[in-house]
Amino acid sequence: MTLHCLFLATVASLLSLFDQKQDVTSANQFFQQLDKEQFTESKIQFSAGIPVDSLQQQVWYWAAEWLYDQQQYKEAEKYGLKALPLFHGGNDSKADCLNLLGLVYVRMGDFKHAAEYAKQCLDIDLRSGDDDRISSSMNTVAGIYMAGYQAKEAEKYILGALEHAGKVDNPARKAVILGMASEIYHSLSDDQKALSFAEQAYEIDSKLKREPQASIRLSQKGAALLGLHRYKEAENIYRQVAPVLKQVGDYHSYGIALNRLGTSLLGQERQQEAIPYYKEAAAIFSKMGDLYNEIHSHHGLYESYWKLNPDSAKIELDRFDLLKDSLYTHSSAEALSRYNAEFGNEQLQQENEEVRAAHRNTILIAIVVILLLVALGWWYVRRLHRQEKEHIEALMREITLLQDHGNNSGDPSLADGCDHQNRSHDQIPDEDRRFLMRVVEVVNEGMSTGQISVENIASELNMSTQTFRRRLQMTAGETPKAFISAIQMEKAGKLLKENPGLSILDIAMQCGFEEASSFAHTFKRVYGVSPSQYRN
Repeated sequence: MTLHCLFLATVASLLSLFDQKQDVTSANQFFQQLDKEQFTESKIQFSAGIPVDSLQQQVWYWAAEWLYDQQQYKEAEKYGLKALPLFHGGNDSKADCLNLLGLVYVRMGDFKHAAEYAKQCLDIDLRSGDDDRISSSMNTVAGIYMAGYQAKEAEKYILGALEHAGKVDNPARKAVILGMASEIYHSLSDDQKALSFAEQAYEIDSKLKREPQASIRLSQKGAALLGLHRYKEAENIYRQVAPVLKQVGDYHSYGIALNRLGTSLLGQERQQEAIPYYKEAAAIFSKMGDLYNEIHSHHGLYESYWKLNPDSAKIELDRFDLLKDSLYTHSSAEALSRYNAEFGNEQLQQENEEVRAAHRNTILIAIVVILLLVALGWWYVRRLHRQEKEHIEALMREITLLQDHGNNSGDPSLADGCDHQNRSHDQIPDEDRRFLMRVVEVVNEGMSTGQISVENIASELNMSTQTFRRRLQMTAGETPKAFISAIQMEKAGKLLKENPGLSILDIAMQCGFEEASSFAHTFKRVYGVSPSQYRN
């Protein structure tokens, strides 16, 4: 048994153990194994006394992530649906679970449910105002509509995704969205535009030194070239990328590459050469249960044999008809799509990859570790601009001063406040200072119970949500989301420094986060390092 297979068997066994016991020990054993292979962004460890539903939420969510990564989509669906009701409210963590379920249903060809969950995720992200997450969710919805053969509807979402992606410095995300745009315009038969988007995406991923992703971009370029009848150029591309996709273990994308390579050869009337590629692709899709792409393989074989061997052509035509009937039987008309037209809807897999490790391609574990660590490290450093970081730090200093003022209201020697206000703390009118101190107090009280939504805080202050938003904007020059996050991060920094015995999960929960992964993501965006690195 290979090391990779041994790892898979061990994780499956530990997951089964947790399902039986549902205790802290079995949960920690499960996450220790994931952490050993660096599948999670940061170490997840639970303390005694944590509620069972919190254990279930985290283990089942990450089990769904892991099963999706292993292409065990039915099992991923089962655990994702078990985890979803345990996410309360409309936060980033719930959005991640909804997004994952959307991806699972895409893989299963159930585009109705895929769109349903993806749109719920998008609704949460739109309320958050986070352009990076909004662009990610819009891209996912666009991919689902494209897979459901509704390219015009997909175009609306992909244009929105491009608009929001342009407001943030996240080149990896932009490459994903450009790649999806290429696929959509290829589906709309605007292959010149599809080619342009694919080339832009390829240039970005090449600069990021992300070889598997760059191969996907080349594949998208190849599809556009096929649409433009530039068959020889497409052939050269697929001969280049197919071995890479096979090497990293992305067999679904590899199978589609083989189909496309066969198509490029047929376009040059090289039927005999196309046959082995279609056969290998058909075997891959048959094993995976991907009826739609297997149909393409047998249709290619039928066309290849037509002039060479009429009897073999008849056999392939019969297989094509049988699969087509089976597809109509098991799928709705909406599901008859160009499912995964460009290599495994890789762009959808990237959604979890960037917000959460942003989230995991199906490749060999060793290559995943190396590529993701390099890509994520580069991305986080690049996107955390100095000006933004100084602004956040200034806001956290202001919150510290407000808390100090509350403890020692007679001390007039207070440092400068937030840069956006361009005034010192002691210049803030007393009424505004009291309001801000009360906001800080309410958020600090609510963090232990997780009741720190804008609506909850406004209610505690006896204000409507809109009145609270306006008052905070006028007083502090900040949105409620930014102000609340700064309070959380200010407390997190103190806890990490002053309480070395507390686990990262304990600190996350004390700061109002439901799990360590979401906390680690937010913390790293603010401080530029993980909580563990900050503590060390």
